[in-house]
Amino acid sequence: MASTSIPSPSGAPATAPTSSTHHHPQPQSSSPPVNTVTNKDYDISHPLDPNGGAIGLRQNLTSYGDAHFSLFMRKLFIKAMGYSEDALSRPIIGIVNTYSSFNPCHANIPQLIDAVKRGVQLNGGLAIDFPTISLHESFASPTSMYLRNLMSMDTEEMVKAQPVDAVVLIGGCDKTTPAQLMGGISANKPIIHLITGPMMPGSFQGTRVGACTDCRNNWAKFRAGTLDIEDMTALNEELAPTSGTCGVMGTASTMACLLVALGLMPLSLPSATAPAVSSARLRVAEHTGALAVQLSQSQLKPQDLLTRESFLNAITVLQAIGGSTNAIVHLMAIINRHPSLAGTISLRTIDDIGRKTPLLVDLKPSGNNYMTDFHNAGGMLALLHQLRPLLHLDAMTVTGRTLGEELDSIPFRPLPSSTELSQIIHPFSSPLYPSSSLIVFDPSKSNLCPIGGAVIKASASKYRRLLQHRGQAVVFNGPADLARRIDSPDLDVTPHSVLILQHIGPIGLHSPGMPEAGMIPIPRKLAVQGVEDMLRISDGRMSGTAGGTIVLHVSPEAADPESVLGVVRDGDWIVCDVEGRSLEVELSGEEIERRKRERREEIKGASKEGEEEGNWQKRERMRGYRGLYMREVNQAEEGADFGFLTAAGPKGNEKGEGGR
Repeated sequence: MASTSIPSPSGAPATAPTSSTHHHPQPQSSSPPVNTVTNKDYDISHPLDPNGGAIGLRQNLTSYGDAHFSLFMRKLFIKAMGYSEDALSRPIIGIVNTYSSFNPCHANIPQLIDAVKRGVQLNGGLAIDFPTISLHESFASPTSMYLRNLMSMDTEEMVKAQPVDAVVLIGGCDKTTPAQLMGGISANKPIIHLITGPMMPGSFQGTRVGACTDCRNNWAKFRAGTLDIEDMTALNEELAPTSGTCGVMGTASTMACLLVALGLMPLSLPSATAPAVSSARLRVAEHTGALAVQLSQSQLKPQDLLTRESFLNAITVLQAIGGSTNAIVHLMAIINRHPSLAGTISLRTIDDIGRKTPLLVDLKPSGNNYMTDFHNAGGMLALLHQLRPLLHLDAMTVTGRTLGEELDSIPFRPLPSSTELSQIIHPFSSPLYPSSSLIVFDPSKSNLCPIGGAVIKASASKYRRLLQHRGQAVVFNGPADLARRIDSPDLDVTPHSVLILQHIGPIGLHSPGMPEAGMIPIPRKLAVQGVEDMLRISDGRMSGTAGGTIVLHVSPEAADPESVLGVVRDGDWIVCDVEGRSLEVELSGEEIERRKRERREEIKGASKEGEEEGNWQKRERMRGYRGLYMREVNQAEEGADFGFLTAAGPKGNEKGEGGR
């Protein structure tokens, strides 16, 4: 019989009759047919255990009640996309695709995916991308923080559901990378991060400008009358001249640096600092793909890779770069997703590390420069060499080597001290700020934040005298009240006043999501006099690109009936002592409790009279994601995560405790 050799489903040679072969009827047999299938995927005589160390397509099978049939169905559908058995037999590297036309920070993701795929396939893997939620700061209402936990859920469930041996998490904009790491730790499959990279600076009247420190500084000048509408129109064209994340040490850049410090992005290439529009960013992407294949073989999972020392290194870097205060909230949420580490690191840990860590990186808002300068000055490799005495060098990285081994093996030559770029990363002997760039107020010394504390980026203060200040409160009862009165000529305010904004915490009064409204505008009547900074206090956040003497994340938030911040009134004396870590309202304990009782009665009365209730009161009746968020979100010191998503799981909080 003439025959020709063709590939079998498993890739092994098999024979098939030629077109000239005649077929003759075969006698019927009462015995079952002999199974001659060479592809074990279809060999029903051998059990297929999708949870017993299965890899590639054989893991995480859809439940049809028959594992072999589930795999058969999966393969027939994926083959509709043109994949061969050879391709499908390789380690599968998932690529999380967070591209969106609403997200200019992620505009280069299609090119990055191509480069990652090249790196995967050059190293013997099969790269398959899949989408998740994409978040951009300016295109998420009410806030991107409100949606961070939803994105983490999306990431966790899609990573767990897909048949992937390792995953490349591509992100960039502020809440994206924290959400991906939160979900990645919970899913606990091998992960590696790839950021989109910072944008390039633009130019305005011969001066470099960039999002978004210069957005805020120039808007303040516009409010003060020193810039006009034509100036703002021109600036609007230059502040974000390319795709990529904000080009200063905002939250996106901070999280990028922390991912390197955590060991989740490679140090051998400028993975944190290469600009979004550079060829270097594409080479980082290709290398990330290669490392993902290595991870698929080593099966180094985030719950094994990340140790307490990994996070202590990240906190050291956070202080040394003068990073975003938002990173504190994100780090607490990330840590509390880790079953072995939850509860082992607190805000006190961040403050303790700050006391011995100098600010070394001269970038806005604490300094004067941009991420492109940090990149050209050596980036994270140069910084970690400076910080080496403070680091835990035995912490593991995605390469399978320790941080110390990475620093020893990667060629590094410091810039000559005579060059201008050498001043971007200061030496230990000449820091930009001596210590404690980010400070945590001690709840035991602070009656304004007696449970969860509060934070301030001291290095970004414009008037350092305000770091120790006593002044009378000017209180705004939420963003709407602020917008209505901040520029009133009748506002009773002086440069020595303390501006307080209530009800912008995780739950808030009417709008949830802890908005970045903590950088309360300087009242226009003072701005036109040249006032550029005042002590400002809120339970909300501010952009990592913002600066000023601004106290944030006050906990409990004002929406909580037990909050002290919620009962502060105009004229109360506020005392802020950053060095002493205390934040006080000069009221007796008895007066505070009296005001709380009075407030609770007012809330009850408003409900009976049909007035609109606040989020805290009506959250049990809210539907959809908003209701889930309101009922489950915890306070800033715990990361503003959902209680049921943490490593501890649901805690059965009593109604009204707000996840504390």
